[in-house]
Amino acid sequence: MTPLQQKSRSGGSAARDGRPSDPPTAPPTRSHDEPDGPPRPKPDGPVGTEPDGPVPVRTGPDEPPRARAAALLTDPAALFALLTAAGGRRYAAALLVDALGTGLLRPFLLLYGIGVLRLDAGTVGLAMSVGMVAGLLVLPLTGRWIDRGARSLPAAATLLVRAAGAVALLVADGLGGFTAAAVLLGIGSQSWPTTHAAVVSTLTEGRVRDAALAAGRTLRNAGLGAGALLATFAVAGGSGAIRLLAGVTAAACLVAAGLVHSLRVTATGPTPGAGPRPAADSRRATDSRRATDSRRAAGPALRRIGLLSAANLPYAFCFDVLEVALPAVLVLHLHASPAWSSGVFVGNTVLVITLQLAIVLRLGNRSRRAVLATSGAVLALSYLGFWAATAIGGTAGAATLAAVSVLFTLGEILYTGSGTALVAATAPPGLLGRALARWEVSMGIGRALAPVVLTTLLAVGPGALWPVLAAATLLAAAAVTRLAPKG
Repeated sequence: MTPLQQKSRSGGSAARDGRPSDPPTAPPTRSHDEPDGPPRPKPDGPVGTEPDGPVPVRTGPDEPPRARAAALLTDPAALFALLTAAGGRRYAAALLVDALGTGLLRPFLLLYGIGVLRLDAGTVGLAMSVGMVAGLLVLPLTGRWIDRGARSLPAAATLLVRAAGAVALLVADGLGGFTAAAVLLGIGSQSWPTTHAAVVSTLTEGRVRDAALAAGRTLRNAGLGAGALLATFAVAGGSGAIRLLAGVTAAACLVAAGLVHSLRVTATGPTPGAGPRPAADSRRATDSRRATDSRRAAGPALRRIGLLSAANLPYAFCFDVLEVALPAVLVLHLHASPAWSSGVFVGNTVLVITLQLAIVLRLGNRSRRAVLATSGAVLALSYLGFWAATAIGGTAGAATLAAVSVLFTLGEILYTGSGTALVAATAPPGLLGRALARWEVSMGIGRALAPVVLTTLLAVGPGALWPVLAAATLLAAAAVTRLAPKG
């Protein structure tokens, strides 16, 4: 018996097509105003998968959060269990492929356009921006697809679209082909976080869901680093190695799509976004009234998530602070060696990989909204620390900036560990996809605006960049405290 069959038998929120559970039982029914999917049992703790089915991890909710975090760091079985809590080993393998592909794409896509297709850097950058915008435009449609009950199919589709983008790179011979590839890759990359969060939210619940999301991010960060390293080797091998990398990426995405689709996870039961079920006229009328009432009841909750997503825009700048602002400050204003920038980036990656899961478990008894607001305050404080480091100047300033980056990394961990989890925990019944899509759109818009805003402020001077960024993030944290769902 597989892990998902076990969940289905005990009333889990996922259904696997054509895989009856043992013993066979009638699926539970629910009304339109109940949560997305059938009633879910309260798990005893994070669940891991083994060949004979799920086994409980040796840490549970009755233990203090500090004990759970310590157990995670010392027990490899606990870490593996969280990595496979949603979807088992196959889904964890798909997550690793996605992470490697994402790590390859940023440097790899730019280098492919410049080194293989001989396009100029400005044209390549514009095509990549078009791909990102296309991905953002498709996200609302992805959310609606999820709200009709689909789970693993949209996730597999995003990987297939990414594989098609990699194939398009192989056959491209100019700007048109490269732009088409960038659009496909942008759609697949932008839609993946929403579909992934929907799958995890369907297979897990409560703080186990938070931990499973954090485990996925840990795996993703490890893959990002490995992918970037592979891209570096590919560049050293010339254009032939880069083309080979495109082929490997396409094949890996195809394999991952097959693994995800084989899970056959759906949310059972009607959703507000779906039409009434075929039945007698009176039943259709009743179903239509119930769906309308459910949509009206969900409206205020979805609007609060929309406000939360708007407040998320300054938060999303933090990713490009690490990749754009800090390297520029170190080299242009502190006149430090580029090695400092590399050291800060590597240190951030290592800290996120090693601490994210433990911190999420450690804060398991805290409100997600409170953690998200706290992350804004921590990020703002780190920005002021970067400002002070710039004022010191020289090697001492570079060392101070590197030390403050640890505080910045803590804020980033708190932010990524609570944001998506808050949206998933407070999404209205049947509107999980739309709620997650709104959050990811705000994330994408923030990341699209960040390079322009940060470089413009930095051109004025560090005294313009860091105080403005700190003030905007503090205002966003205040808005989260006041407007966001409690979570």
